[in-house]
Amino acid sequence: MADKIAKRVGGLRWWVIGLIALATVINYIDRQALGVLWPDIAADLYPDEDSDGRKAIYGWITGSFIFFYAVGQALFGKIFDWIGTRLGFALSIGVWSIATALHAFASGAWSFTIFRSILGVAEAGNWPGAAKGNAEWFPTHERAFAQGLFNSGAAIGGIIAIPMIAFLTIYFSWQMIFVVVGLVGLLWLIPWFLIVKAPPKYHPNITEEERQYILTGQKSTDEEVAKVEDDGYNPTTAQLIRHKESWGVILASAAIDPIWWLFIVWIPIYLNGVYGMDVKTIGIYGWVPYVGAMFGAWFGGLLAQNRIKAGWDVNKTRKWVITIGCLIMFPSFFLLMNPGSPTNAVIIMALILFGFQTAIGNVQTLPSDLFGKNTVGTLSGMAGMAAKLGAFGLTILVPILTAGDNYTPAFYVGAGLTILALFAVWVLIPRVEKVKPII
Repeated sequence: MADKIAKRVGGLRWWVIGLIALATVINYIDRQALGVLWPDIAADLYPDEDSDGRKAIYGWITGSFIFFYAVGQALFGKIFDWIGTRLGFALSIGVWSIATALHAFASGAWSFTIFRSILGVAEAGNWPGAAKGNAEWFPTHERAFAQGLFNSGAAIGGIIAIPMIAFLTIYFSWQMIFVVVGLVGLLWLIPWFLIVKAPPKYHPNITEEERQYILTGQKSTDEEVAKVEDDGYNPTTAQLIRHKESWGVILASAAIDPIWWLFIVWIPIYLNGVYGMDVKTIGIYGWVPYVGAMFGAWFGGLLAQNRIKAGWDVNKTRKWVITIGCLIMFPSFFLLMNPGSPTNAVIIMALILFGFQTAIGNVQTLPSDLFGKNTVGTLSGMAGMAAKLGAFGLTILVPILTAGDNYTPAFYVGAGLTILALFAVWVLIPRVEKVKPII
């Protein structure tokens, strides 16, 4: 039956990217569940702790997730190359779904930390898996659009996760919610195995027309690339770290990425601590910042594309789009120090995440703007690790910075990080152009 449907519908590659986008939605629901449910969990497990004590416990549990998430990104990149997209995704979402369900059996900080660490490692597989799936299933000229569909899954996941988890609290205990959410990921495996039986070259249900369309679109570009000598500079790792431009990329990533994690980790805790919201009320407010993130991702990409088409060079485009994003974030942090109402607070958060997404896409392109193709992965990996370590450090510090549910010091740090990112881009990277060897 599944074979006939796949043959009749056609466009199998769009079913594949649709499932990957759905996996990303599930990914965000699973990672957000603990934050939304924490007020209920903390009240059950730590009745004698005050708000600051519960925040400290949550900070360390979530910090472990971020740390092992960074480890998982490197690990799953190799796993997907080893066992392929079909089994790689099954392993990633299978393990993270089981880890999510196991949260129901956590009885304290250590058990939550263990399950959260497993979740972090496994959830990281979604991103290299999506990139590999995109490369396998799409001709080169369609990959940017396919990547946009996948990325929309992250935005949609952020938007629906908080109200969905809050809604489930009407019918289930916090323990059962983790089981239900984990089960959703396991159910995803059914259509994945039915639809993604093999890469397009060997898939039994793909039409011959689509197979040739995909493979020809990949082959022609590969041949063109092979004919063109890479004129970029590809230094060794030792040479790479001698360039201040490399440190500009690393520092910009380490400064700006923690801003994202500051909000996706702490929004529910902030709304509970500052405004006394219960889980159901958090569900009404907590999704709003992610709408800003979604529009910011579109805006940043389209603005850069528009400016380059208008004749700006890469240096001017990257620096000014990143600057616009940071200049949106910087004053917004000060507005968030005294927003007045919870509605104002989440709208300002949406503005900050709009600015973040405007900037981050252009920060992430800097390695390929500066160095040859054989160095991009190395520098991107170093910058990614710095970004996650920065996020880990800030997550651990937030309970200290926000003692007494006063988040002003944390927002000062956020504002300072935007200035640090601008310093890295404007001072350490004099021009965004191919770097020359040091003589």
